[in-house]
Parts: sequence; structure tokens; C-alpha cells
Amino acid sequence: MNEPEDYIPADDADSCDAVTIPAALGGLRLDLALARLFPQHSRSRLKGWLKDGFIRVDGARPDARRKVCGGESVEVDAPPPPEIAAELPEDIPLGIVFEDEHLLVVDKPAGLVVHPGSGNWSGTLLNALLHHDPALAAVPRAGIVHRLDKDTTGLMVVAKTLAAQTELVRQLQARTVRRHYRALVLGDVRAGGTVDAPIGRHPSQRTRMAVVGNGRPALTHYLVTARYARTTLVECRLETGRTHQIRVHMAHLGHPLVGDPAYGARRCGDPRLDDFGRQALHAFRLGLVHPHSGEAMLWEVPMAADLAALLAALEPERR
Repeated sequence: MNEPEDYIPADDADSCDAVTIPAALGGLRLDLALARLFPQHSRSRLKGWLKDGFIRVDGARPDARRKVCGGESVEVDAPPPPEIAAELPEDIPLGIVFEDEHLLVVDKPAGLVVHPGSGNWSGTLLNALLHHDPALAAVPRAGIVHRLDKDTTGLMVVAKTLAAQTELVRQLQARTVRRHYRALVLGDVRAGGTVDAPIGRHPSQRTRMAVVGNGRPALTHYLVTARYARTTLVECRLETGRTHQIRVHMAHLGHPLVGDPAYGARRCGDPRLDDFGRQALHAFRLGLVHPHSGEAMLWEVPMAADLAALLAALEPERR
């Protein structure tokens, strides 16, 4: 059905003010009429608001499939869109390793998402940073210049000024930032080496990455630091920072990370390893040039508690 030329959609579907359904929308199902009336919101969001009672028609909670006649009064008393939460400070503890007026270095725990996004609009590192230092709202992405996966633990650097952010991005692009990880992988890695294999989106599984010919250059150096009965502890050094780089490169070698749900789904028969709740990956060392003073900076943190406990349990098997 076409709206007449003077039909104007409602400006705000989040207010409590009543909006009248135009006669031009008469005959439509309510959910379709609401989608025309409030085009700034998705149909799924409007249906959710109807289901949860945030939308009332003539004072009642209606069925989304009922037909409208035109002239009904619609009241919306909905929460703000989840995207708004991405910009809100939240009191989330931060493991601060270093801080001055230019930089903040944190030890990220497992389970903490770095950037807000679909399914994780709140409770992220960005929200925590905005609570810790409200001035970070003036810096793009609250100063975040690189990321760790949700269940990867360890060191991240955050810029507290635009100048610091620009310089840190330059260092990352120049590959001068030193990023070292410890990873517990399945199987017996006989010697260290380098994986120089491009990474891009998996051709059929779009939530995963893979080594693909048309991917972006990716370079990982690794060395063996300990061997156990079914696993090997390796130290990885990144030169590039592709999504899931260590996880993809080690799986490409035939040695996926212990506990990796995307790239290491096979089980080895040891419940200590098979039941480990996340990818066994920890960013333990970070080195860079201070963006203001020019001083070489280096930080290290101990292994995350869960991974340290796993290694302690494996220690009697060390070879």
C-alpha cells in the first residue's frame, strides 16, 4: 500500500507520546503498520517490543498479527536501542598494568569482549575504559588500537590521546610493536619456525578465518618452550595482527590450540585438555616505543590463572 504524499513516519519510537496510525495504513497487520510508522527501527525490534509489552495500541497489548483500521493510538515506552549501550561507561574492573597521561596498559581477562558489536553491545572493554577515564570518549574507540579475542587473555595497550593513538597505529603498521603469546597446542611440535601464510575469511564458514591464497599477509614466529604427553607449549611472536592469527596458523600446522572451539574441535582423550573452557592463549609480553617520550617500554604479566593451573596439572608429564 502506498502512503499519500502528506504521510510522515513518526520521528521517535522511543517516547511515551501517543502516535495515531494513519488511515492510509488501514488493513495492514499491526507489525507491518508499525514498520511503516517507525522505519528507523527494524521489524524484529518492533516485534520484540510488542511481545515485551513496550508498545500499546489503544491502551492494550495487541497481537502483532491483528489488522489495523487506522486511527488507533500507539504508545511506545521502549528501552534505548542496544547500540546506545556501546557508548556508555560501565563499572567493570580493569587489570591495570601501567598508566600515565598518554597510555594505559591492561591485562585483559577471559570472557571480556574488546569492542561492542552484535550480541555484545555492553559489558565490553570499551565500556570499562569509558568508566575508568571519561576523557577517553574524545578518542576514537576509547583509544583501543588493537584487540584480543574474547577468550584470549593478556596485555593490551590503549591510547589516552589522539596523538598517542596516531603514533601507536603507526608503530603497529610498521610492525615494531612486540607482541608475544604463550599457546598450548595439541600434538608434538618438534621445532620452532615461522608461518608465513595469508589469512582471510573462510570460503564457506563466514564466522571463521582460514589460510587462503587471496588473504592478507600474516606472519607468526613460534618456538617450543615445553612438551607434555599430548601437548606442546609454544611461544608465538606476531609481526602482523590478523583476526585469529595464532589460532589459524597453529591449526594450519596441524597443532590447533587446546580448548579452541573454532579451529581445534577435535578431542584428544585427556579430560583436562578436552574440557578446558577456552582457547589456551595468553598475551604475556608487550613492547613498544612510548608515543610521547620515545622511551622503549616493555611489560610482562604472569599466565592467566586457569591456564597456569592446567600447566601445573600437566607438569608431571613434562618431557
